[in-house]
This record gives sequence, structure tokens and C-alpha cells, in this order.
Amino acid sequence: METKTTVTAELVQKLRDITSAGVMDCRKALIEANGDIDAAVRIIREKGLVKVEKRSDRATGAGLVQSYVHNERIGVLLHLSAETDFVVRSEPFKELAHDLAMHIAAAAPKNAEELMAQPYIKDESRTVKDIIGEVIAKVGENITVGEFYRVEA
Repeated sequence: METKTTVTAELVQKLRDITSAGVMDCRKALIEANGDIDAAVRIIREKGLVKVEKRSDRATGAGLVQSYVHNERIGVLLHLSAETDFVVRSEPFKELAHDLAMHIAAAAPKNAEELMAQPYIKDESRTVKDIIGEVIAKVGENITVGEFYRVEA
């Protein structure tokens, strides 16, 4: 006889805090993972990557320019785009822009392709491309890195 995994609201909330995924997505992932939070995180991320792939060809017509200066010695200007102004003004997008500008200041990528392949400075187990993909899955729109400039005194 099959045993059904009990998924508590606390466990769903814990997974939501980690992944920012929706309640039902978290619940389904936890059931699929038999209550294992680490396995559920992997499931959420894998499903998010599928959503990212579906959005990758959409045009990104809205954007913002993020600036970052580190210790008055390194400056970064970054152009980051999404599909709509609504997402560009959202907190996850603004946070991504700030974090990417900080990453560029610290890691000094030469171009967007190199940036995407770099280990993310806040979590070296993931790449910058992974981080952007997670935000794409969260906001539901394609996000692209445009030009960026890094100046060091």
C-alpha cells in the first residue's frame, strides 16, 4: 500500500522562502520529493528552467540602467532589460540589477557571454545565468543583459 507524504503549511512556506515559487508549485514539488526540502528545491529550479527556455525568444523592450560604485575605486553601469515596465519596476528585477552590477564590479567579466558563465559571487555553486533564470521564472518575463561598463581607478 502506498503512503502519502504529508506536506505541512510550514514546509510549503519554508520552500517558498527559499525559492519564491508559488504555493501550489511548492506543494507539488514537496509531494513529488516525498517531503525532502532539498529535492523539492531542485525540482522547483528544474521546472523554472523549462519556463525560462520558453521565454528566451521574447523581445525585451523595457529596461533600466543600474549604477554601482565600490569604495570609490570601481564603478559599473549596467543596462538590464525585461519585456514590460511593470517587471522592470518590480523588486526582484531591481534586486537582480543591483546584484549583477556588484558582481560585475567584483568579477570583471569582459562581456555578457563571459558574465553568464561566471560563478555567482553570492553563491558560487550557481552561475550568473542560473540566477537570472530564477528571476525570469519568478517574474514571468524574459530578461536580458545589455551593455555594461566597468571602470577601475
